[in-house]
Amino acid sequence: MTAASNERSASVGLMLLAAGASSRLGQPKQLVQFQGKSLLRRAAEAAVASGCHPIVVVTGSLHNELLPELEALPVTAVPNPQWQEGMSSSIRAGLAALEAQTTSGALRAVVVMLCDQPFVNELIIKGLVDGFNSAKVPAVASAYGGRVGVPALFGQQLFPALRTLAGPEGARDLLRQHTADLLRVPFPEGAIDVDTPAQYRQLLQQAAPPQ
Repeated sequence: MTAASNERSASVGLMLLAAGASSRLGQPKQLVQFQGKSLLRRAAEAAVASGCHPIVVVTGSLHNELLPELEALPVTAVPNPQWQEGMSSSIRAGLAALEAQTTSGALRAVVVMLCDQPFVNELIIKGLVDGFNSAKVPAVASAYGGRVGVPALFGQQLFPALRTLAGPEGARDLLRQHTADLLRVPFPEGAIDVDTPAQYRQLLQQAAPPQ
């Protein structure tokens, strides 16, 4: 088998992180409605449409409540019993679940995305994967608001670092460590997320049709 065919047969997996308790929002952000669907359903559908495989959704405080939002989608819900430790614990759980679903060495990269960025779609995710395939870099991140962040893709060489992440910030520090060899994909709308009631109201106002 050639190197090119090896690359085609290898997987780019995806983990959708949805484990938080949404304490600042006052209601589960995963279930907040936007344009007729929950944020979780929108994000999961985008993940599936991107072509990434396998896909895991890491849950935490609301595992059972979130399962209906994933109905009929080819994704695996993975409960993270350590979700209160912060996003890093969900990334560790997600990576372990993705590796368990693939043969050894077949997972060549993983995409990390959140459910509270309402404008993430399959084209954004495909852009990360395409950038990784063409540039041969260890990581590809979305660029918005003068910084880089998720959705982001991490190549296999960074899996050991993902496994040792700790604290609430997730992979942000890892992206900072690779500033020099990091590919940035512009995604201005990535700065829009839903953490507070004010942000949710603003989102609904921005998306409302003109009167």
